[in-house]
Amino acid sequence: MTQYSLDALDLAALLSSRVCHDVISPVGAIVNGLEVLEEENDPEMRGHALALIKSSANEASSRLQFCRLAFGAAGSRGALIDTGDAEVVTRQLLADERTRLNWSVPRVLMSKNKVKVLLNLCLLADATIPRGGVIAVASTGEEEKVAFRVEARGANARLAAVTPALLGGETEEGAVDARAIQAYYTGLVARACGLDLGVSCEADLVVFEARPAEIAENANTPAVVAGSVSAESADAPRNAVA
Repeated sequence: MTQYSLDALDLAALLSSRVCHDVISPVGAIVNGLEVLEEENDPEMRGHALALIKSSANEASSRLQFCRLAFGAAGSRGALIDTGDAEVVTRQLLADERTRLNWSVPRVLMSKNKVKVLLNLCLLADATIPRGGVIAVASTGEEEKVAFRVEARGANARLAAVTPALLGGETEEGAVDARAIQAYYTGLVARACGLDLGVSCEADLVVFEARPAEIAENANTPAVVAGSVSAESADAPRNAVA
């Protein structure tokens, strides 16, 4: 397995495809609801259609707001992002009855790339618990020495076998598709801001960590460590981005 370098145009195209995939479902539901309103005169059916439109519009808005921080520029070069805003968009994204978010990151202004790493780790964590559960997000240290820990705990928590390699910028097949781009992108942004990523898993628990590269080197710990990953750990994210 070797280090993989993705062309800038391909990276942009794959990230765009990922974002579009994430919002196409709620947008499609809005269209369906509008069609029902046009065709139905029954008050009850129209009420259901309006409820569908409202919930789907909220879902699409939540996904786009999250993607704007996790993938977008979110300001000029070198901009800082309020971690409180990161918490808000994450809570909106995970606002369902199956997943609970425990957020223990102090509210500070932080470099946008580090916030992107944190948000993408939350996204990866959510994908490991398709039946829902608890996602715990915590940080230690300040800006230059900040480290993140994101835990996903839930029934049958599973880590896709390709994720550790993608976080390290490696791929077995010599290519990255739209399904795998998010893990690859997370590693790319982490290395750009001097963070090393680690991932481990055990029964019903997957843990992602990001820490300053010099700390990882002094600890003589590999940048990306995979725990026990079974062959059944297929990449099956829940609602893609949700």
